[in-house]
Amino acid sequence: MCGIALSIGPEADPATFRRMLAALAPRGEVTETRQENGLLAGVRRLRIVDRERSVQPWMSPDERHLLCFNGEIFNHHELRAELTRLGHRFITAGDTEVVLTAFRQWGENAVRRLRGEYAFVIVERDTGRTYLARDPLGVKPLYWSRLPGCLHLASEVKALVGHGAPIGEVAPGHHGWVEPGRPVRVGPHVDLLTLGDGLPVIDDPDEAALLVRVALTDAMRARLDTDLTVGVVLSGGLDSSLALLHARELHPDCVAVTIGVPESPDVAYARRLAADLGVPHEVIELRPRDIRLADVREAIRVSELTEYGDIINAVVSVPIFRRLRELGVRVVLTGDGSDELFGGYPMYHRVGPERSRRLFLHKIRNLCRTELQRVDRASMAHGVEARVPFLDLSVVELAMRLPLDVKLRDGQEKWIVRRAFADVLPSYVRQRPKNPMSYSSGLHERARLYKPLFARLHRSFGYDLLEPVRRDFDSVLTRCGNDLDRAIAEGIARPDYTVLEHARDLVGAARWNAAPMVRRLVNPRRTRGDEAPLPG
Repeated sequence: MCGIALSIGPEADPATFRRMLAALAPRGEVTETRQENGLLAGVRRLRIVDRERSVQPWMSPDERHLLCFNGEIFNHHELRAELTRLGHRFITAGDTEVVLTAFRQWGENAVRRLRGEYAFVIVERDTGRTYLARDPLGVKPLYWSRLPGCLHLASEVKALVGHGAPIGEVAPGHHGWVEPGRPVRVGPHVDLLTLGDGLPVIDDPDEAALLVRVALTDAMRARLDTDLTVGVVLSGGLDSSLALLHARELHPDCVAVTIGVPESPDVAYARRLAADLGVPHEVIELRPRDIRLADVREAIRVSELTEYGDIINAVVSVPIFRRLRELGVRVVLTGDGSDELFGGYPMYHRVGPERSRRLFLHKIRNLCRTELQRVDRASMAHGVEARVPFLDLSVVELAMRLPLDVKLRDGQEKWIVRRAFADVLPSYVRQRPKNPMSYSSGLHERARLYKPLFARLHRSFGYDLLEPVRRDFDSVLTRCGNDLDRAIAEGIARPDYTVLEHARDLVGAARWNAAPMVRRLVNPRRTRGDEAPLPG
């Protein structure tokens, strides 16, 4: 994966372009550029596939088209074989060359053949016409800003804030041409709000379990196709445990990384699973007091996130990917997206079966600016490529065909996933209740102490040129009686928390942070040998 930056138009300025590319430096290992009149294109390339020959920007054989590509195409071997049969010749074994060749063969329809996590820009060099495309779920980012005589494109907001102009985002699953001097208008190649429409509902548990197992195993296998060591972000919960189980089975050169306070449930469950599987395991032990304002500020700078809860999760995520980088790991699996697909949050219980489908689709549509943005920025800020198998389009489409009572049953969230892998999941993982990473790690409430400062820090980096920090959607939905339309309207009308709401939240966080000190004064310090055993 990479960071891409382009300035296209007669006013493209080399100094401005260099600053844009410098802002993306952590996303890759090498800088590769091409600069000509009216077209400045560059990549900070993280070398994963055909590391020596997949140099960017990539040029077509006739030099008519130039490609800047961020991401991975997991079916590039199959596409290469098909394109070869059609008469195309390849000089690399990488997916970058396949993307441009596929585009030249099939035009805009090529994007519908790509299975991957990607964002790319193709420029028609003689006209300046520019084609933009982003993967269906928005795993990889692509932003733009326009000034007179120049269109700027980049992988992160921080590369564009220096222009002082409003910043736009290519929506997930969107693509299209941008004509020189014309507004940026793209349309969907995948409509996330209609996934599964018109397809039969799968309400038989045995059939659903089989299909979930086949789809998810295939998504894992595709993302484990690498000769590099694979890391797994392991919380000890259901989703990350499944990622580790598949990595251990399909790609034995793997390592797990966990973060939390020493006595947290996350650390205990993760230690047990990694030991049972014989997988090397790195545990980042932090005390709440180790998280300081500087860490929060850095998480905001890196992540560019706009919801409070996601920023708190980023504070916990950044040290994980920093450690992976120190270990020399460049490819990592995460369990992100499973909760949004299979009912891992209480909100799905509350809305009921009739309204749950719209809520599922709304959450999926917004992953690009919440969880997926956190994962992309926190990982790529340390030169690590994070892959999200639960958000393979085949898995997402399947999940949208499952009724709510297959996802939530017997008081257990993600019931169908547990059933699908019941024979390989240890009972202590399969029966573990849902715990969001930052809460069960024991670090969430410490980061929450700094919550009233988030919006100001976000503005200090200029990120409000895209959008301001806003209230967490979950809290807005609850406040609106689980009415999705009301929650969306309320989020637009009053995006941020009030001073009183911030004050109440701060008091709650302060009480929680004071509790350990009180316990230490009242009770003698427990040694590691005195700790309660892991359930199960």
